[in-house]
Amino acid sequence: MLGFAAEHQFEGVVVMCWPVGQAERRYAGVTHIDVANFTASDAAAVKALTEKYGVAISGLGYYPNPLTANLEERQVYIEHIKKLIAASALLGVNVANTFIGRDHTRSVEDNWPIFEEVWKPLIAFAESQKVRVGIENCPMIFSLDEWPGGKNLATTPEIWRRMFAAIPSDYFGLNFDPSHLIWQYIDYARAIREFGHKFVHVHAKDEKVQEDRLYDRGIMGLKWHVPKLPGLGDVDWGTFFYELTEAGYTGPVCIEVEDRAYEGSLADRKRALTQSGRHLEQFMR
Repeated sequence: MLGFAAEHQFEGVVVMCWPVGQAERRYAGVTHIDVANFTASDAAAVKALTEKYGVAISGLGYYPNPLTANLEERQVYIEHIKKLIAASALLGVNVANTFIGRDHTRSVEDNWPIFEEVWKPLIAFAESQKVRVGIENCPMIFSLDEWPGGKNLATTPEIWRRMFAAIPSDYFGLNFDPSHLIWQYIDYARAIREFGHKFVHVHAKDEKVQEDRLYDRGIMGLKWHVPKLPGLGDVDWGTFFYELTEAGYTGPVCIEVEDRAYEGSLADRKRALTQSGRHLEQFMR
């Protein structure tokens, strides 16, 4: 991965750190680094690779549901998030990206006590490690097993305000992705203006609302919007980067590919990254 990034002049990569084993859902399960028993010598080996290729690590990523109703499963996720944070500290990356999680069968109000019970100690641990936690704002409501509430609580400005009021820490912020606001009909430019100071990390992913499917299914239905490469959806990237720079954000903006039109082969997946890079570099270089 680092070799490909260096060859195509990408300055950094997000390193995925799922537990070793089978993926539990699409776009999950990748283990670039196994953080389960990560040591200082492991960190030194990874740092040597980044120095060899001249590519930085912008953050470590792991996206489970640590508020799931299954208590045993929940604890597994919590413990691995702690390992993710500890590994990020050892590497000197000091950024860990994840989900808040949610019991999708319960309301926001009913999830809130669980959120505080789980996340207050997790952020306290992150503070002790000097690692900033970036919460991605994906609702995780794309399939029937995620219906009706979705499996991630941190989806809207109202909830973000409440989250940051409950845990007022400089180590607790957002891994901001504008694509998820497109289909929620939330103004991503306004969200950047309000929450840009809480951005730990940023994803560059686009989203296309398919009007015919929306007409057929309505906003309460599924699969009327699709993730696309930057420039192929409904995000105005000029406006996006204008607002980012006005907000004073100087951190990483990392391409996230979930465009199924580019999944036919490894060559297609590589082209997805280089094509996205060419589109975005007009705003970044």
